[in-house]
Amino acid sequence: MSPVLACALCLLFAWWPQARAQQVATAQGDSGVLVLGRVSDDPQAHYDQLKPLLDYVIPRMASVGIHSGRILMAKDPQQMASYLRRGRVDWINETAGNAAMLERRDVAHAFLITQREGAERYHTIFFVRRDSPIQSLHDLAGHSVAFQSPYSTSAYYLPAAQLLSEGQSLELLLSPMDKPAPDRVGYVFARTELNITTWVHKRLVDAGVLSNLDWINPSRVPPAFAQDFRVIGRTEDVPRALMLARNGLAPNVEARLREVLLDAAKDPDAGEALRRFMETGYFAPISAEDQRALERLAQGVQRVRMEVE
Repeated sequence: MSPVLACALCLLFAWWPQARAQQVATAQGDSGVLVLGRVSDDPQAHYDQLKPLLDYVIPRMASVGIHSGRILMAKDPQQMASYLRRGRVDWINETAGNAAMLERRDVAHAFLITQREGAERYHTIFFVRRDSPIQSLHDLAGHSVAFQSPYSTSAYYLPAAQLLSEGQSLELLLSPMDKPAPDRVGYVFARTELNITTWVHKRLVDAGVLSNLDWINPSRVPPAFAQDFRVIGRTEDVPRALMLARNGLAPNVEARLREVLLDAAKDPDAGEALRRFMETGYFAPISAEDQRALERLAQGVQRVRMEVE
């Protein structure tokens, strides 16, 4: 063997373990970095919400080897599921519907409830105009309902699953002016809560759905509209929002993260970070009933995705 070839082989053998170790580290992620994720259609605004909480949490994670943090945005829940599966995101805050979907995909698990807008739990309200002939959810066949968006828990997943559980069939309409088949409930996405209430008030659609929190918010249900509305049904309560950890996150890291978040409400230094984190009041443990509600919601979300979308 020539001296040049022997030298090349020595360099190769010395380089290979280091390169392999770097590949493994890249695949598994840097164990000293904690990545906070968010599904976002407005990355800059959401970054400003997430960064104060991340800055509060990271210095308190040193005892488990965490020395820095990052934020990673996903364009939709499907991309976030991929990030979680690949270990690119470690923890996220999500609505109950998306949390249930991620748990069902076996990429993450909820470990805390997020109290937001003064509530730990919420539900969906179905409403119509006071002069509408519709008296109950069973009367919605042949009529139209306004949902908010395809990823909303309270204004899509919960009400759609409720209608399916009561024997209704759903049909996507081309516009608010379109009409469904006589034996189906037609639905459209209105994008905002105010659009939902406006469309019902102006009789563009026959019914609308809102969370009970939005129902009492005058910026979403103007008093001039509210006096003309009537409630015809509601769903069960589900957690307002949840903190999830990716499956595979080191148990000691998850345990410390849970501890830091639970203690945050008692720490004056966390006040501003919690306020900017979508008006969070505190984080709370998940009860057995909350877990059962999430399991039922996961079944409902799965049914909506299979029978409606």
